[in-house]
Amino acid sequence: MSTTPARPRRAVVTGASSGIGAATVRRLRAEGWDVVATARRADRLDALAAETGAETFVADVTSDDDVARLAAHVAATGGVDALVNNAGGALGLDPVETADLEQWRGMYDLNVLGTLRVTKAFLPLLRERGEGDVVVVTSTAAHGAYEGGAGYTGAKHAERMLATTLRWEIVGEPIRVVEIAPGAVATEEFSLVRFDGDAERAAAVYEGYLPLVADDIADAITWALTRPPHVNVDLLVVRPRAQAHNTKTARTGV
Repeated sequence: MSTTPARPRRAVVTGASSGIGAATVRRLRAEGWDVVATARRADRLDALAAETGAETFVADVTSDDDVARLAAHVAATGGVDALVNNAGGALGLDPVETADLEQWRGMYDLNVLGTLRVTKAFLPLLRERGEGDVVVVTSTAAHGAYEGGAGYTGAKHAERMLATTLRWEIVGEPIRVVEIAPGAVATEEFSLVRFDGDAERAAAVYEGYLPLVADDIADAITWALTRPPHVNVDLLVVRPRAQAHNTKTARTGV
């Protein structure tokens, strides 16, 4: 009696050109998944595709047209089993009194509306599959405040509420909604972008202790996605051992 080999699961990973997104693409590919890696930078995606064999699609999650094209492409090329909403980022570390409104607007558009836009586009495709996963990569900033961080913590709190509310709204459907909330993760770009290219200031964020790296979060995402279908990891907070909360880190040396 002949048997048909099981179809590999297929994931879409946003923000895949660097950091946690790229690490997640690598890890899922190593686990045998088909992956559509999407981000704005074609050159970074091309390099990732050459390294991992992942499919790529250039798109900006803050663009309605780009997200619609991405969803149509995925639908036409085999559908999707899991969506990893990873695109996001922080801009600045200014007090509320001197906050840059454009930075706040940009963070909300990317972290919140970007996740909303992509999730709305892909929920119908996950339903077509019969079951699936929506992963939202937030931050410990979604679970607490810190001085200078109101723009970012506000956006991440909103993204967290998006994930939580979606889970409540679609309960009973075979779609899991998973929130992964990383603490301090040393990636090549997060703090550098936040501090407008100030490499010295960016490096200081991770001095005196051992922070997480992108692979640590990719491992957590992959673990959550590979639990049995009836198991939903509602929330997984992942911090370095040295970090107790957003404003308390033991900088005792690595």
